[in-house]
Amino acid sequence: MAKSIKVRASNKNGLTTVKALMSHPMKVEKKDKKTGEVKPAHFIQTVTCEHNGKAVLTAEWGAAISANPYLSFKFNGAKKGDTLKVSWVDNKGENATVDASIK
Repeated sequence: MAKSIKVRASNKNGLTTVKALMSHPMKVEKKDKKTGEVKPAHFIQTVTCEHNGKAVLTAEWGAAISANPYLSFKFNGAKKGDTLKVSWVDNKGENATVDASIK
C-alpha cells in the first residue's frame, strides 16, 4: 500500500482552507464467499492536523469511510508561510505524515 497524503493549504483574509487526499484502501471486514475466510477490516482510525505544533483538527474515523479519503476543513489563526502537519494512523498501526506550507 502506498502511504501518501497530498495536502494543499491556502490562507485568505485570515481563514485557512486545508484540502487533503489520503491514499488508503479503507477495507471493511469481509467474508470470502469461496473459502469462508474472514478478511479483517483495514481503515484509518485517527487523522490529525497541527498548525505550528498545535492541534487544529483531530478526527476519529471508522471502516465506513471510502477508499482514498478526501478531507477539507477551515480554521483561523494561521498566516502564509506557516507549517501544517497532517497525519493518519490506521487500525493496523500503519501511519503516514506530511508537512505542508500554507500559501
